[in-house]
Amino acid sequence: METKYIYKGEDITIDMMFKIEHIVNIIAERENKDFDSAFTDFLASDTYKILQKTDNLLWAESSEFIADEYDRKNINN
Repeated sequence: METKYIYKGEDITIDMMFKIEHIVNIIAERENKDFDSAFTDFLASDTYKILQKTDNLLWAESSEFIADEYDRKNINN
């Protein structure tokens, strides 16, 4: 199944892919993990689930902000 990210009728899939890559790179660096491990962890996170819902505009925040949210949610779990 192909995932497409749409916001107000516009395809933002490429933007989302670059954003996710940047977020995962930040997480990998912070946690001293390789990209693949950080990517797997991020995909299983609540932050990623929220990010997929484009109407909430989390995707429009900076990658650093989203990585901070990921960290915050992981600390609370």
